Amino acid sequence: MASNYSVSLARIIKEFSFETLYMPKDPSELSVTSQDVNRPGLLLAGRDDYFDPLRAQILGLSELEFLKTQTPEQQREGLERLTSQHPPVILITRNLECPETLRELAEKYEVPLLRTEESTSSCMSSLIYFLGTELADRITRHGVLVEVYGEGILIVGDSGVGKSETAIELIKRGHRLIADDAVEIRRVTAKTLVGSAPDNIRHFIELRGIGIINARRIFGMGAVKLTETINMVIQLEPWDSTKVYDRMGLENDYIDIMGVKVPVTVVPVKPGRNLAVIIEVAAMNNRQKKMGYNAARELLHHLGMDDEESAPEEELEIWRNF
Repeated sequence: MASNYSVSLARIIKEFSFETLYMPKDPSELSVTSQDVNRPGLLLAGRDDYFDPLRAQILGLSELEFLKTQTPEQQREGLERLTSQHPPVILITRNLECPETLRELAEKYEVPLLRTEESTSSCMSSLIYFLGTELADRITRHGVLVEVYGEGILIVGDSGVGKSETAIELIKRGHRLIADDAVEIRRVTAKTLVGSAPDNIRHFIELRGIGIINARRIFGMGAVKLTETINMVIQLEPWDSTKVYDRMGLENDYIDIMGVKVPVTVVPVKPGRNLAVIIEVAAMNNRQKKMGYNAARELLHHLGMDDEESAPEEELEIWRNF
């Protein structure tokens, strides 16, 4: 799958400690734009249907052993069919010996040639995950992203409602900051969103009346994290006495972010409410719900009710008025 984004070959080499067998130019000037990788066995055998030249190509034991069964002319023909497509990189796994014909053709067509000692399956899995994260579709949202008890909590709300102040309190309570003010959200799979901070503002927090602070410098390395999966959204809003807020929590409300449904909880803000503690409890409660436990349903069961729809409204009103 082609992407609107790219990742430099230099970064890939550094990330995985790949050995460079041939590089036509500075790897920082070369890039990969596809999230997918390919094993070109069919292409080497003469079938080039649906071949995607934008994908990184991986040669493992199967491909190289297949080449050994061919005549030198057939080997050259198959490898030239591969290198003439100008793939972004060809990677040899298991530290296998690189055929001289491949090295020659890589230089002829200026195709980067790398090698790794990892097994083919392990290398493919790691590379696909890395490219899927780096090249994922993304948006930037105004908010704060923190990790609370292992849950990624995206805190949103109007400017000045107290998002950054709540993040500071959470950091002091042992949790970790991922991003403040601007959260870059990537859709890495059909059901997973990963948030991070833009490089130029990473670890910085703005506090009205104080100014800009560096959370990593003040609270230490343990107070920050580079990325986190977004498991829940907390929406802070000023307390509205005319609005009816959920007091049972039978069902989750969801917000759609890039086609992924994420549980959302509205938390009203007013003097005297400890937002950091509320968010801690919300994070733990969200984890319990994911594990199949819902405290509100258990309470209704103890009261002899199956769910809110079947419960008499007057009985629920009595509970709400406690």
